Amino acid sequence: MRLTTTKPKAQRKSYSEHSARVSSMRAPLSADLRSQYSLRTVQVRKGDSVSVVRGDYKGHEGKVTGVFTSKMRITVDGVNMPKMDGTNKPVMLLPSKVMVTKLDLSDKVRKESLEGSKKSK
Repeated sequence: MRLTTTKPKAQRKSYSEHSARVSSMRAPLSADLRSQYSLRTVQVRKGDSVSVVRGDYKGHEGKVTGVFTSKMRITVDGVNMPKMDGTNKPVMLLPSKVMVTKLDLSDKVRKESLEGSKKSK
């Protein structure tokens, strides 16, 4: 996150708003992941495999290709909207309308956090 001000109070306010947006970009886990990690929701990250459970694209599955915290939306590989010129445009989805079916555990900190939550419960 890039800060655009030199005032400490404004910096704190900007960071708190950013962290609130990031933490609210969560999606429910599938039944097997829910029992494995003892968690109901998890933050969506690029690389997670998800299944769309609500809306016009219900039933589509794919990997998360982008997470846009400013718009509170994600894009999923294979969920596209055809444009008039014949090209496809990725559809922005709410994270709450998808279900995480496979987690991307390439991040060591995320893996440790999930393993820690499994041990504590």
